[in-house]
Amino acid sequence: MKTLVEYIARSLASEPDKVEVIEEHRGDRIVIHLRVADDDKGRVIGRDGRCANAIRSLLHVAAVRSGVRASLDID
Repeated sequence: MKTLVEYIARSLASEPDKVEVIEEHRGDRIVIHLRVADDDKGRVIGRDGRCANAIRSLLHVAAVRSGVRASLDID
């Protein structure tokens, strides 16, 4: 799931070298922290949060297939 989020974020960002994805395990839940450059936050979040919601939807599908719960935090 970490690689999925990282691939999508690097594709959207204008500075893909500054994309950082950290996977944190909290019991039965996985929290993925996504950090991008300040200029790329708008691109990753998208207008009205559409890109962020699309990434969260794909993450949810991957989590269900793996049998875990996952959430995405964009920093």
